[in-house]
Amino acid sequence: MILESIAFLLGTTLMYATPLIYTSLGGTISENSGVINIGLEGIMFMGAFIGAGIGYYTHSGWIGFLAAGIVGGLFGLIHAIACISFTADQVVSGIAINFLGPGFALLLSRLMFDGAAMTLPLPLDEKISRPLNGLFQQNSFFDMILNRYSTVYLAFLLVLVVWFVLYKTRLGLRIRSVGEHPEAAATLGINVYKIRYMSVIASGVFAGFGGAAVSVAIVSQFRITLISGQGFIALAAMIFGKWKPQGAMWACLLFGLAQAIVVFMPRTGLDVSSQLLSMLPYILTMVLLVLFVGKSVAPTADGKIYEKL
Repeated sequence: MILESIAFLLGTTLMYATPLIYTSLGGTISENSGVINIGLEGIMFMGAFIGAGIGYYTHSGWIGFLAAGIVGGLFGLIHAIACISFTADQVVSGIAINFLGPGFALLLSRLMFDGAAMTLPLPLDEKISRPLNGLFQQNSFFDMILNRYSTVYLAFLLVLVVWFVLYKTRLGLRIRSVGEHPEAAATLGINVYKIRYMSVIASGVFAGFGGAAVSVAIVSQFRITLISGQGFIALAAMIFGKWKPQGAMWACLLFGLAQAIVVFMPRTGLDVSSQLLSMLPYILTMVLLVLFVGKSVAPTADGKIYEKL
């Protein structure tokens, strides 16, 4: 019974941490280049709709997942144009994206699904695949933990990829130099605008993947309450992880565990208010930010406008 409970908690943690990992990686890339993107929540929202909607019409969860990344990249491009080319306030632009994403997703949902504020569910065989399905005995300890959708394993692979790019390649060095001192980077021949555009667009792609990871794997459809603050939790995970992909991953796993506990508690038979339990991930977010945000140091030029001399 104890092993079963542990396996359930670990497996559920992986499931709920995955969308946060994608989105926090996007925030990590963008902010390491010096551009704040708090519009990740709105991009996740749009990605969740596109993933479920396109997946439903194409009968493929993977096509929906990729389409969500493309549309997320387009929203990242909008944010980049506003903040980099037109030097708009990055926070204000992000807030605008957070309004635009849900509003546009709801409009498209009503147009594509006969006025409904949710998509029709994807059939089970059209969802994202489970690569380890059948490898372990059904409902065994390892099956409950590892029999997860491919998006889970892809998320952890991308953590490694982003870490390698940021810290082991010339491109990563340029991204970080632009985020620390863009004027000095420019004197070395680095195109600050190009690097920041690439980074912000990439953040949109990752946030789109994060939204789709919910709607084509965990839930298999889009609905208006699907994201509910996960983009902001991913941003908190990025800060808690000190703007590093590996740190953000561990923070996302912690927040995923909080959500897993919310799901697990009714199984224990304890009489705990469901409303109180649903607050746990958000309370944990605020507590961690209060305790650790002062100890985390953002890239020096993060949020600062750069204009070519």
